[in-house]
Amino acid sequence: MSATVAMHMSDGLINAPTSLIFGGVAVVGMAVAMVGARRDLDDRTAPMAGLVAAFVFATQMLNFPILPGVSGHLLGGALAAILAGPYVGALCVGIVLLVQALVFADGGLTALGANITNMALIGTAAGYLVAVTLRSFATRGRAGLAAVAFLAAFVNTVAASLGFVLQFAMGGDATFSLGGVTATVVGLHALIGIGEGIITALTVTAVAAARPDLVHLLRGTGKPLEIRSAA
Repeated sequence: MSATVAMHMSDGLINAPTSLIFGGVAVVGMAVAMVGARRDLDDRTAPMAGLVAAFVFATQMLNFPILPGVSGHLLGGALAAILAGPYVGALCVGIVLLVQALVFADGGLTALGANITNMALIGTAAGYLVAVTLRSFATRGRAGLAAVAFLAAFVNTVAASLGFVLQFAMGGDATFSLGGVTATVVGLHALIGIGEGIITALTVTAVAAARPDLVHLLRGTGKPLEIRSAA
């Protein structure tokens, strides 16, 4: 069971057909992200994307304890999407996962597609959907933005863990109870999501305080939004 609680899936955790299916999902998802990122990136936002990717890479290398013998790390999907947009955010996380797998052996190569699907696609999309839905609340002040960033990051982490549960149900070791795996993985990642939410809220509000025009969620489709002070 201990092998199933880490978000970075290792080789052999799911069978070959399931790995191939989600490898295809990851390829298609990253291709869509590349198309969207080309539309979103310009001379002003490209440096932010680079900084986001570097920050996600660094924070994913740092683990924090959750329970004895269990640690977690920032997934970064919601953070990347809020700062750089959903397409750029997904691409940043996907590239980070690729480098980690190839250079640091963090996550198996056969499971790379599943890891990208969970963390770069499902997690990022879920977190950004929450942030966009609550966008009007995020513009009410720093507290509102922090709350939205926290919730988006929490949902990002739990949604990514549910992606793992789906993959395990399709091609995992049948000797493990699916109910037990679900309770363990989702429960632990709900705890990890609290830490992720705090880090994301602190980072997003710090960037917004200095340069709100560089926060994708606050830019929208028109002129940059100002974070109004709380009443």
